[in-house]
Amino acid sequence: MPARSRHVAAFVAALLLALAWTTTAVGTSGDAQVSVGSPSTPFSQNKQNEPALAVDAAHPNVLVAGANDNIDMEACNAGDPTTCPFTRGVGVSGVYFSFDSGSTWTQPTYTGLTARDCLGPAPCTPTVGPIGTLPWYYEAGLSSGGDPAVAFGPRPSNGGFSWANGSRLYYANLAANLPGTAAFRGAEAVAVSRTDDVAAAAAGDKGAWMPPVIVTRQSNTTFSDKEQIWADNAASSPFFGNVYICNASFLSNSRGNASPVPIVVSRSTDGGATWRTKQASAAVSNVQHGFSSGCTVRTDS
Repeated sequence: MPARSRHVAAFVAALLLALAWTTTAVGTSGDAQVSVGSPSTPFSQNKQNEPALAVDAAHPNVLVAGANDNIDMEACNAGDPTTCPFTRGVGVSGVYFSFDSGSTWTQPTYTGLTARDCLGPAPCTPTVGPIGTLPWYYEAGLSSGGDPAVAFGPRPSNGGFSWANGSRLYYANLAANLPGTAAFRGAEAVAVSRTDDVAAAAAGDKGAWMPPVIVTRQSNTTFSDKEQIWADNAASSPFFGNVYICNASFLSNSRGNASPVPIVVSRSTDGGATWRTKQASAAVSNVQHGFSSGCTVRTDS
């Protein structure tokens, strides 16, 4: 068996073992629908993918999920059907909350740029209205671009971190400029949203969320992609409370192609307000040299 095939087989075996252990440890109480606020029709408003999940270490019954969610997109028969499933400027970063260890879920509604009332066949013009995705992007000249990554960490207070201060939820995703705006340079950036009050956020309180912060260093030819996030949640760690995001940085306007694509890591020491970014791998330019288009970041004590 080729080395690459052995690695894939080993990964699949490890994944199946982990899933089996999780089922045994947690129990089998049945499935629960997460995207409870999304409609059953039309397509693509009923479409979600690429889910992510975080558990609040200080309150293990509190779970938050993210997904690419098309709930606010126009129906596919609206205007030019070849543009389906996207509507320019409309965000796709869905968020969902559970306060009973995942047995039931809430999908809140906020306000922002939406096309959910564009049901066709007339062409769609997005308007400000109800959204089922992250808030404050439209107001910042941005649209949330999916690739969700979520993590809980301790809330900062008085220049330090402590679980006694409460928990902070971080939601990292891709972001694009709204048509006609230039909030950042390049095609796609990594942004992070934060809330210290998940109960209010789950209840639809837009004010519970802080405005999104652009994390990545951007040039005119940068397409940031495939980010992951983690907060150091071990009080015994000298870096307790630090937040880390890694992502692939497609350069030279490659937009998802491999020319070139270093992995970069960003760190925040102030609860996600500011970030510093460093390149973590070589900016190789083709498949023959081998390249990484995704990453995962974790910490321990």
